[in-house]
Amino acid sequence: MTNSSMRIKVTVWRQSGPEAAGGFADYELADVSPEMSFLEMLDTLNEELTAKGEEPVAFDHDCREGICGSCGVVINGVPHGPEQNTATCQLHMRKYADGAHITIEPFRAAGFPINKDLSVDRSALDRIIEAGGYITAPTGSAPDANLIPIPKAVADAAMDAAACIGCGACVAACPNGAAQLFTSAKLAHLNLLPQGQAERWDRSVNMVDAMETYFGSCTNYRECEAACPKGISVDFIALLNKDYVKAQLKQRRLAGQNFP
Repeated sequence: MTNSSMRIKVTVWRQSGPEAAGGFADYELADVSPEMSFLEMLDTLNEELTAKGEEPVAFDHDCREGICGSCGVVINGVPHGPEQNTATCQLHMRKYADGAHITIEPFRAAGFPINKDLSVDRSALDRIIEAGGYITAPTGSAPDANLIPIPKAVADAAMDAAACIGCGACVAACPNGAAQLFTSAKLAHLNLLPQGQAERWDRSVNMVDAMETYFGSCTNYRECEAACPKGISVDFIALLNKDYVKAQLKQRRLAGQNFP
């Protein structure tokens, strides 16, 4: 072990499959560099397990740059770990002291069934996007950038919402297992811009209805905002609720129904 290395103990959730019983297992790593990312530390653990003929720990990852949303585990009870506005793949071991004990679990939510170990099935988020998180209106070739005037505040808000990487930390952090922050971000970045207006109301109803099929309801704990690696604001949930109510009223008008 070099002078700059750390000794780390990790307690990791192990589960061989969706229907199998799971439990925690303890491991010790004697040569962890402070410059390692958290995922590199898990890679090191898996190399040691493989060398011993043991099953490596399954976990989700892809870009390792905080932009794809694939990574995500609960570290010492906090989705993505202790560093605010930081995805698991961007967390570095220098955040921890020599001799630290780290407990690692998968995202816990009814909408995220466990595949294996730390890997969960987050395809329910895809079902929400499939319900309306896109624009189908043909737009032709790219217009001049200044052809459609958009107030800067609106453009900034849409960009803030579009920062969502769909990791699911908001769901894992919510005591209700709600996905309102994810859904509201995906709605807002389309509903705020001119290109999204043609399908705004159908999109709002369809995506929220799909969300409620898989996830719990928001009761304003705001844990989602605190856990989000991109700092998505709960203000977007207010916009979601507003657009959902408006959309239902508009649909009732179009259906010719009477209402007070």
